[in-house]
Amino acid sequence: DFFGKWGQEGVVELKSSLSELTVKTASRTLLGREIRESMFDQVSDLIHALDAGMMPISVFFPYLPIPAHNNRDRARKELAGIFSKVIQTRRAAGRSEHDLLQHFMDCKYRSAYGGRGTTDEEVSGMLIAALFAGQHTSSITSAWTGYFMLADKGGSWRAAVEEQQRILAQHGPELSMEVLNDMPVLHACITEALRMYPPLIMLLRLAKTSFSVTDSKGRTFVIPKGHITATSPGFQHQIPTLFAEPHSFQPDRFEAPREEDKKRPFTFIGFGGGRHGCLGTNFAYLQIKTIWSTILRNFDMQLVDPVPEPDYDSMVVGPKPCRIRFQRRRV
Repeated sequence: DFFGKWGQEGVVELKSSLSELTVKTASRTLLGREIRESMFDQVSDLIHALDAGMMPISVFFPYLPIPAHNNRDRARKELAGIFSKVIQTRRAAGRSEHDLLQHFMDCKYRSAYGGRGTTDEEVSGMLIAALFAGQHTSSITSAWTGYFMLADKGGSWRAAVEEQQRILAQHGPELSMEVLNDMPVLHACITEALRMYPPLIMLLRLAKTSFSVTDSKGRTFVIPKGHITATSPGFQHQIPTLFAEPHSFQPDRFEAPREEDKKRPFTFIGFGGGRHGCLGTNFAYLQIKTIWSTILRNFDMQLVDPVPEPDYDSMVVGPKPCRIRFQRRRV
């Protein structure tokens, strides 16, 4: 029980606590039982080294020989070695598990690409990518969700607790997919936190063909084939013509009758959009809802510090440290 070590009451820095919890849940669901049960501490240290090697300068000079990049590359090599041993052990034993690691191991290329299976190196690379995608953004959005619910004068925290009371009365304590999908209040709070402060400040696309775009002022811009286009979710989500009072935390903007995200295509792009939207959208909601359902059922919380500012020193933008006070209780 992760929350068992918290005790009955106290003060914690929420983002770091949720980051630890998220990487544990992500490692079990994405990396497999072996990693979570016997190798987590080692893998966690290596993931931290990889994370420290992701800086703004890395986008422009990914192989710049600086200490952070050197440590990143060593960590990547060690992680690949750990994952390869797990893969080889599974294959040698003929054992199959129900996890993403097994799915990647069983994947085959389409016949047009030879129909071969995946190599250990390919599986390792996809696991590392999946872990980063499923851990960073989820832990950041989890933290923002908590901060905004606690600070909301409109009563989001109270509404979310009341929703859990209803769910417990209807379904009992089990958190199944059916139950997690029956949480419109919590779902809206998560989405609104992601609208306010999306972890990815820039989304890039390669123009496969030339096309033109006409803006709201009637100006037409031609995007040539081969050029890179970019959009910023953080900027777009603050446009008043798309979201009313965009600087205000209002989860009901995503619920009927407002549904501001449905008035125009691609209004909300917290998970990207178009042909290559985020593959992990449903997993992210599942993970964050599971975490906050557990917290809402077991704790009262108050902010010790003001809602923090975003930390733009990181490639994946999250909140600066912020403490919360908790008291254990049961819904």
